[in-house]
Amino acid sequence: MAEKIVMPQLGESVTEGTISKWLVNIGDKVKKYDPVCEVITDKVNAEVPSFFSGTISEIVVQEGETVAVGALICCIAVKDHAISPVETTQAAMNQHYSPVVLKLALENNLDLSCVEGSGVDGRITRKDILEILQGKRQGVAALIPKVEPPSKPSQPIETAREIPKPSISVDAVNSTLNQADETIPVTAIRKTIANRMLKSKQEIPHAWMMVECDVSNLVRYREQIKEDFKKKEGIHLNYLPFFIKSVVEALKEFPTLNSQWAEDHIIVKKAVHISIAVGTDRALFVPVIKDADQKSIYGLAKAVNELVKKTKEGSLTLEDITGGTFTVNNTGSFGSVLSAPIINPPQVAILSVEAIVKRPIIIDNMIAVRDMMNICLSLDHRVLDGLVCGRFLKRVKQNIEGYGMETRLY
Repeated sequence: MAEKIVMPQLGESVTEGTISKWLVNIGDKVKKYDPVCEVITDKVNAEVPSFFSGTISEIVVQEGETVAVGALICCIAVKDHAISPVETTQAAMNQHYSPVVLKLALENNLDLSCVEGSGVDGRITRKDILEILQGKRQGVAALIPKVEPPSKPSQPIETAREIPKPSISVDAVNSTLNQADETIPVTAIRKTIANRMLKSKQEIPHAWMMVECDVSNLVRYREQIKEDFKKKEGIHLNYLPFFIKSVVEALKEFPTLNSQWAEDHIIVKKAVHISIAVGTDRALFVPVIKDADQKSIYGLAKAVNELVKKTKEGSLTLEDITGGTFTVNNTGSFGSVLSAPIINPPQVAILSVEAIVKRPIIIDNMIAVRDMMNICLSLDHRVLDGLVCGRFLKRVKQNIEGYGMETRLY
C-alpha cells in the first residue's frame, strides 16, 4: 500500500513551500517520524517528517520546486496501516498541525484529536501543548500508546531569511585592477523571499506617510533611569519598548490598521501581535510579541529582550514568528533617517522608527536644538486611506512626545 506525504502548512498565512533538499532517495527505507525533506517558506525553514514506516516509492517534487500547501510531494510503500490520528498526513493537514506541535505531541504521547486549540480557527499552538504538559489544563488530551521518537531529531526552526555564503567566480578577463567579481548563488530561500516581496509590491497598492517627533523629553528620561533599570531588571532599556507602546495604544484607537485584506471583506484583528525585526550576522528574523497591547513598557522591554536572546541562540520556534498583526521596524538602529518599508502580508501596514538626531528647530520664534526622529508608515491602500493613517500617525507622535519623568514603566 502506498501512503502519501503532502506539503504541510508552516504558518497561518503560508500557502506554498519550496523543497530545498531531499534527505531520502527512491528505495530508501524510513521509519515513522524520520525527516524526509527540508522545506522552506517565506517564514520558516523546517524538516518534514514521515508519518509511516516503509520504503520511498516515488519523489514527486524535485529540489528547488515550489508547490501549494496540501500538494503531494512523495509516496511511501508501507506494509501496515495501523496509524493513530496524529500519524496521518491528511489529519495533520486538516488540523493545521505545525511541525513543532507534532514533535511535542509525539514526544509526550498526546492525542491531538482531543486537544482544544486556542489559535486561529481552533488551530493547536505550541502554547496549548505546553499548558497541557505543565498541568495548566485538565481533561483535554488523552494519552496514546508510547511511540518511538524520531531516529533523527528535527533541526531548529528558523525564519527563511538566511544570507547565503558567496562563492567566487573569476571572470575570464581580469579587470584593470586584477580583481575578481563575486557571484552569489540565488538559493531557494532567497527566491522565496524575492517572490513574496515582489508579490507584496505587485498586489498591494503601497502608500507612504511620514511625520517627525520631538523625543527630547524621552531621551532625557531614559538617560536618567537606564542604569537603575539595568541593575534592577538585569536587561537594557532601549527606546524600542517606548515606541511599541506608543503604537499599540494608537492601534486601540484606530483598529483598522491592525487588520487583514481578504478580497471580499476586511478582517479586523482583535489581538495586537507586534512583529519586530531582529538581525544577526547571517540572517534577519521577524519574531512576534504576542498581546503587546496588554504589556507595560517593562513587559515590552522584557519581551523584546527574550526574543532577541532566542534569535541569537537560534532557538526561535514557529510560534515565535507567526501571528503578527502589525510591524514596528527599528531602522533607526542602522542610522537610517527616512525609509519606505514593504508591507508584510497579510498585514496592512508597517511603521519604521528612524534614528534620533539633534536638529535645530523653531520654538516660539526661537532656534532650539532638540532630539528629533522621523516615523514612517507604509499602508495598504485597499484597506487604509490617508485620513485614518494621518490620524494614527498623529496619535503615535503625541504618545511618543508625551513621555517624560511621569512615565510609568510598570
